[in-house]
Amino acid sequence: MPTVLPMPEPQLLRPDHAAALLAFERENRAYFAASVPDRGDDFFARFDEMLRARLAEQDAGICYFHVLIGAEGEVLGRVNLMDVADGGADLGYRIAERATGRGLATSGVRKVCELAATRYGLTTLRAAARHENTASRAVLARTGFTVTGETLLSGRPGLTYLRRLEESTAADRPPR
Repeated sequence: MPTVLPMPEPQLLRPDHAAALLAFERENRAYFAASVPDRGDDFFARFDEMLRARLAEQDAGICYFHVLIGAEGEVLGRVNLMDVADGGADLGYRIAERATGRGLATSGVRKVCELAATRYGLTTLRAAARHENTASRAVLARTGFTVTGETLLSGRPGLTYLRRLEESTAADRPPR
């Protein structure tokens, strides 16, 4: 029987995550591009500059970038809250290809939803996923998001989602 490791707790992005974050993005670039827009070559060429800008946005309370760190210090996933305003934010996440299928996305999204309500004082989260991204759509459904409409994501059809945090139930919370 395989050993079950505890799910990593989301950590706010810090400067010392830089090397592991860049490795995560490089190793998973093709995998991510199959279901979400590619970051482009400029992202990698200007990574240090981009990281400084993201950390400044986080310090200003505009965004909250979380990383899920594995046992060896590697980044296994990201769960971000972007464009924080008026009690709401956009949620986005990426999980390393080698870490999929183990509940990491569901756990990470649940925990960041809890942080959004308790630490950041948010009441509403928005998300979107392409129609063909069935795994992301399933995670959003499992974590209390409901479909609100249709959208285009990089020219491809998708769905928009909403989660009202003040309506969360015990079933939406991770087990203790």
